[in-house]
Amino acid sequence: MAGRFAPSPTSPLHLGNLRTALVAWLAARSSGRKMLLRIEDLDQQRVSAAPAVANAQIADLQSLGLDFDGDVVWQSSRLQRYAAAVAGLPTYECFCTRREIAEAASAPHGDGYRPYPSTCAHLSDAERAERRETRPPALRVRAEGAVETVTDGLAGQVTGVVDDFVVVRSDGVPAYNLAVVVDDVAQGVDQVVRGDDLLSSSPRQAWLTRRLGGSVAQYLHVPLVVNADGRRLAKRDRSVTLADLAADGVSPDRVLTGLARSLGLAGATESVTPAQLVNRFDARALPREQWAVPSDATGWS
Repeated sequence: MAGRFAPSPTSPLHLGNLRTALVAWLAARSSGRKMLLRIEDLDQQRVSAAPAVANAQIADLQSLGLDFDGDVVWQSSRLQRYAAAVAGLPTYECFCTRREIAEAASAPHGDGYRPYPSTCAHLSDAERAERRETRPPALRVRAEGAVETVTDGLAGQVTGVVDDFVVVRSDGVPAYNLAVVVDDVAQGVDQVVRGDDLLSSSPRQAWLTRRLGGSVAQYLHVPLVVNADGRRLAKRDRSVTLADLAADGVSPDRVLTGLARSLGLAGATESVTPAQLVNRFDARALPREQWAVPSDATGWS
């Protein structure tokens, strides 16, 4: 039994990442689970400075008082596991660009994901050979229109048709939906906490979990953190990392307390530690609405 936090080392963690990490840590600790840390560093074009960025992310988590069990796992060291998983799946080559998919697919989900319309699912061998001459293929799993239902701690039951999603990108990199499931199954992760922008991916990942011989995890998708304008928090927003806030005189302890208040776990004038929050945590009582970060340092008092 384990929960996990799995950041991508592309830039410092922002408050939305840190809030999700806190919820994941509390969900694991309050249920007697191990808490694992995994670094999702497969996209080498985006994570060229991965070790330095990841170490800074780990330091930020530690400064909030969050600890983890076992060694940190780096996805870049697990390529053979992903290749073995793909070899056991029914797949086919796909030559579609994102623009072609957008033009042919139905309306996107709330997270921007467009279900694949199976354009390349029934190409002949000759058609595939012709397309390979001009474009490297991605690999898609053949899901045959499966329907999967998952239960989320906040959203309840979520049912979705599993499209033929990408498992290996056209540049040969294992895709997110494949890697995250392979790792969760291998590491015994049975509790997944993340932002609710990924809720629509859950049926897809649950289906793949079953195909790989695993048991579907308990899901908890937390509402996103937004800026003062109500837009999804981005790293370009001001005062959204611990380093930003430290420059404004806001300590990690004050940030932790502010995050706890945003989750309904601390009083307006109370200062808390993660250990104090464990017995207070109840996933069913978490706020259902998005949380807007304070616009300046006075909001963290």
